[in-house]
Amino acid sequence: MPPRLSPTVRQQRLGIELRKMRERVGVTPKNLAVTIGTDLPKISQMENGKSGISAERLRIWARTCGCPEGPYLDALLAMTQDRRKYWWDGYRGRMPSAIVDIAEMEHHATSLSILNSTLMPGLLQTPEYAAAVFERLPASRRQEAEVRTAFRIRRQQIFVDRPKPYTAVLHESALRMQFGGPEVLRRQLLSLLENSERPGLEIRVIPFSVPTYTGSGEALYLARGPVPQLDTVQIELTHGPQFVHSDAELASYRRIKEKAAAIALGTAESRDFIRALLKDFA
Repeated sequence: MPPRLSPTVRQQRLGIELRKMRERVGVTPKNLAVTIGTDLPKISQMENGKSGISAERLRIWARTCGCPEGPYLDALLAMTQDRRKYWWDGYRGRMPSAIVDIAEMEHHATSLSILNSTLMPGLLQTPEYAAAVFERLPASRRQEAEVRTAFRIRRQQIFVDRPKPYTAVLHESALRMQFGGPEVLRRQLLSLLENSERPGLEIRVIPFSVPTYTGSGEALYLARGPVPQLDTVQIELTHGPQFVHSDAELASYRRIKEKAAAIALGTAESRDFIRALLKDFA
């Protein structure tokens, strides 16, 4: 089978974990190729996510690298066996791959939490708010804006199809940014209140009255994996989403989110805050 031209973030992540496993004990790609019965280029392709690995070969790889049986290896084995096509695959080629990969990340996460200070999280946006966000794209990319809006709204089906704990810590500035104008924002805030009543969905606000805090200005999205080693942080940048996997960076971003959550209003207080904010649009 030829190498994948554009591996998904999840496929790349499996390759990253294979390389970490090998480098941790100093096994060379050449020796590993001999052990699992393949060639050197194939090892490189596996570690880059451009080629899959069978469950049998993964077990040999793990034993060679001293990785014990347990939840971590089980999670990697599950990644090798998932070859289904999902709804988001229909968007590949129509949108930047990294944006499509967000839906893949959300689907496989055990819980989701986001810290945002500029706009509503995608999973909580109303269709008209989302459309207003993408109006910033140049006119030449108007069709892409329509596709991206539809994709963002389709992602929200996860609350129905695959519900999981979801926490949004939002700075007051995100609640006041008027994408689409005041009426669009009013309906968005009402929708936010409705969503805050969903089981397992927590919305918390950091008001302007709170002094500067670690992570202010950040847009961080943490997807918990089946084991902590497989957590992922997605950072929103001007050129598009960036996914972070290294142990040190994950630890740093977990601390940022924990500190932000510690100073945010509680869930009931946050609802009261949003209701009070709505009075500005009465």
